Amino acid sequence: MAGTTDTFATRPATRLRSFLASRRGLVRDYLAAISGAGGRLVFSLAYFVLLANTLPLSDFGIFATASAAGVVLSRILGFGFISSLYRIATVKPLLIGLFTGGFLMMALISLPVLGAGSAVVYLLFFNGTMTVGAFAMVVAAEALLWRPVEAVIIVNNGLGQFGRASLLAILSTAARAAAALAFMLVSGGSLADWCVYYLVANAAIAFVAFAVFYPRQRIRIHPKLYWRRLPDSLYVACAEVLFYLQMDFDKFVVLSFGGPQLAGIYAVIMRLVDLTAIPIRTFTMMLVQRMMRTPSLLTGWRMRGGIELGILTISSLALGSLALVLYVFPNALGSNVAQAAGLIGLAFLVPGARNIVEYQAELLFARGQTLTRAVNLALLGAAKAVFLIYALSMTRDVESLVWLLNAIFAGLYLISAVLTYSALRLPARRA
Repeated sequence: MAGTTDTFATRPATRLRSFLASRRGLVRDYLAAISGAGGRLVFSLAYFVLLANTLPLSDFGIFATASAAGVVLSRILGFGFISSLYRIATVKPLLIGLFTGGFLMMALISLPVLGAGSAVVYLLFFNGTMTVGAFAMVVAAEALLWRPVEAVIIVNNGLGQFGRASLLAILSTAARAAAALAFMLVSGGSLADWCVYYLVANAAIAFVAFAVFYPRQRIRIHPKLYWRRLPDSLYVACAEVLFYLQMDFDKFVVLSFGGPQLAGIYAVIMRLVDLTAIPIRTFTMMLVQRMMRTPSLLTGWRMRGGIELGILTISSLALGSLALVLYVFPNALGSNVAQAAGLIGLAFLVPGARNIVEYQAELLFARGQTLTRAVNLALLGAAKAVFLIYALSMTRDVESLVWLLNAIFAGLYLISAVLTYSALRLPARRA
């Protein structure tokens, strides 16, 4: 009888061992990828603390908004052809050299559009707040240097080389943190000076990425092959622009309607919120790869709800832990950050809702529903702008604004959920 009881008691442990053994490769890949996320989190926090406490808060707000603009504009580079490169790395890695040629060709063709878009953005949002030269350096760092580095990371992830991709991500954030440290020790704190440091740091990252981390394949160019994939790539480019626009348009609105000082405080809060997304994005990236191979992976509502609940829980716990540390030690992240430290905990719904919206957009990309994704993101971006402008018309008090952000992001989550799960009823498309 005792032997029977022992056997029954050991069944869960046996099943757990069997489950982990059958998925040893997946667990190993996830641990390799999440290690990169952990290292990136540490250096991202160091970079943020150094920069936020070296620049005046108003200049930090301007730079954060300009950097967000650069990220949005960087999605024009290559007209979205990086998505084809990612898919090829995932399912047909022997063609990486051929599609690298396509990415380079499309990148050159896209440069005039990128330049025109940059000029429009500068005239609309930054004319009078920062010089043309400083803005151009930020855009060049984000679009011409950092975006290709992202391509290297994406290709390595597609190949299953998660350790190499993680190492490059860590080195990239470490280089930016080192640039911020050098800026703090050497420079007088000018925004224009920091833009030079930022450009040099991203140039160094790009050199290392292509010299060490990119797969060694002969680059070939086959225009006819690329033109066939151009419509889907353009959908991806539009969706990426709209995605980052709806993610970061709040910074533009706060800078335009609230001024640099409020923009600085808001940028500090949202940067801390954004740190909670780093481990979530690792999980999303691996799920997207699985769905490229098996589009029906998330057909059950129980699976979908469980993943979203997990993202909400992890995001909220991360923000809550950070808020507790800053409540006990308000100056833990520096005197400038301390001005917003007491407000972090008030944004309790923001990280979870924001991360789930990002995850839902990636589901549509994984299923090849790129046009639907672009339309959804356009609607979300418009809704976010309307909600935030309305909130700023009601109050310019930072504490009240943070409380309203919970309602804004909860509303965006509901809109995204309706749009995404309606689209998931349609058949998946394979590129």
